[in-house]
Amino acid sequence: MKLKILLCPDSFKGSLSSREACHAIKKGFLRCTHDVEIVEKPVADGGEGTIEALYYGLGGRLIKTEITGPLWEKVKAQYLILNDQKTAIIEMAQAAGLTLVPLKKRNPRYTTTFGVGELVNNAVKNGCKKVILAIGGSATNDGGMGALAALGVKFYDENQKLLPGIGENLPKVQTIDTEGIEKAMNEVEILIASDVKNPLFGPEGAASVYAPQKGANEEDVFFLDKGLVHFSKMIQEKTGREVESIPGSGAAGGIGAGFCGFFNARITSGIQLIMELLNFEEEIASSHLVVSGEGRIDRQTFYGKVIHGVFKLCQKYHTPLVLLAGKVEDEVFSIYNDKVLAMLSIVNGPISEEEAFSKASFLLENASYNVAKLLFLPKTERRM
Repeated sequence: MKLKILLCPDSFKGSLSSREACHAIKKGFLRCTHDVEIVEKPVADGGEGTIEALYYGLGGRLIKTEITGPLWEKVKAQYLILNDQKTAIIEMAQAAGLTLVPLKKRNPRYTTTFGVGELVNNAVKNGCKKVILAIGGSATNDGGMGALAALGVKFYDENQKLLPGIGENLPKVQTIDTEGIEKAMNEVEILIASDVKNPLFGPEGAASVYAPQKGANEEDVFFLDKGLVHFSKMIQEKTGREVESIPGSGAAGGIGAGFCGFFNARITSGIQLIMELLNFEEEIASSHLVVSGEGRIDRQTFYGKVIHGVFKLCQKYHTPLVLLAGKVEDEVFSIYNDKVLAMLSIVNGPISEEEAFSKASFLLENASYNVAKLLFLPKTERRM
């Protein structure tokens, strides 16, 4: 019986997608031996790359459409309908991603999630009864106001002027009208895939923690945080739901709070959800070796990210785990090195970050080849 090797890296951000990383690792192992069964399982944590990972692992139908981007411009996007024809996978980053906003124009006071709502609406019109919204990499801090507006919720100021869904307008909301919501939305189950536990507002909230990464200055952060406080009160007044206390309501600019308030959405672990869909537990239980990795392994890696999910399942089934990364922080070795088979940097010498990114595929392949040689070549062939 051939040894089964499961490849399930996260993306190497800025250089390789999860799928590309799988291919590089596979090439490295096959340079050493073909006497193994290699299973590629690109994976994501519920953020960017989720559609690619699930489409590769489960198939389905990719729906391409044109929607509103974070700066109100038209952008092309896609989402995935699984083979049950009832479940849609939507990536928030496709409609409201930070990469869609030029550096000089980044300010979450003025970006919108309107396109996210358009994608949800499109999926529902295509017959979907369940929507999994993968949030991550967003440019927004509008509490989901834009997405809700696209789904028929109307927000008015004190003069009954209709407000566009942007962070700037959060504190201006005085009246909310839900009459425009399509009846079909009442039959849709919405899951927000996220492993972030931040509350909606406060020192650990959406604006305080994440808005600076999206271009907000100190004044913007204060403004947006106060806006989310007001917006949550308006949601509670309209729906009776206290969204600010929901763990994870502060993820991705508070979009989860909006969906939980108006559509009774549920926030769930992104990595756990993806792993369940891809049948990861059974795959790891039946493997003789697991190889995972990402661009950088540090203390945060083991808190709700892809590698953390893989690590826990490998511990459960006593499956050897090899971790490969562009950089492995020293602090991680003292905590986890005795709990994995190996934890290695793929960089073989002092090089610039730019060079590391451009050579990432080669470096990952070569590191995998060396791992395979250590594990599978007969001892006599290793002698000098």
